[in-house]
Amino acid sequence: MTKRYDTADAALDGLLSDGMSIAAGGFGLCGIPELLIAAIHKAGTRELTIASNNCGVDGFGLGILLDARQIRKMISSYVGENAEFMRQYLSGELELEFNPQGTLAERMRAGGAGIPGFYTRTGVGTVIAEGKELKEFDGETYLLERGLVMDLAIVKAWKADESGNLVFRKTARNFNVPAATCGRVCVAEVEEIVPAGSLDPDCIHLPGIYVHRIVQGPHEKRIEQRTVSKG
Repeated sequence: MTKRYDTADAALDGLLSDGMSIAAGGFGLCGIPELLIAAIHKAGTRELTIASNNCGVDGFGLGILLDARQIRKMISSYVGENAEFMRQYLSGELELEFNPQGTLAERMRAGGAGIPGFYTRTGVGTVIAEGKELKEFDGETYLLERGLVMDLAIVKAWKADESGNLVFRKTARNFNVPAATCGRVCVAEVEEIVPAGSLDPDCIHLPGIYVHRIVQGPHEKRIEQRTVSKG
């Protein structure tokens, strides 16, 4: 049974439903599953809970789902660069669960590894710790964070083989790998699909056992902050 689909719409067929939870990979605008996000926007799926480091920018990435009021709740660590994200949160239109970046990545990784929770010092003594269990280890206070298991994971990789083994490039590995593992179903969009056996096993960042569907397509890969030197 092939994992390869011709379009992002086809790759998500039968997987979307109102009120579902989605883990989305990417860091800023680096390595975001822009084709799958556009397909979710086109499908009109609503009341979504999305776990992602950030929410794209105004009018691009997850930002298009915000603009269309398709997101009910964000589980994320960074609001910056998206004025609509900030506006919806401050006006009470959007629920937001703040997570430190490392905590969010570990919550995804833990969920994918079957670990229901873990203790961390990050956030102790701040609003992050409110309502969470605290426990002392070796004279230090830690708080309990729950692992994340989401209905769907959408990620973006550089290369895949036909078995779904994925290779990411640079910063795209920050959240794509843990996001992919914590979804009950994982759909990956890639820049190139190569024959099985052509990837160096030592260079595979995510084994194909985690990946259920793959789709190849062109990517805009928009730059979030362009900085150039004077001519």
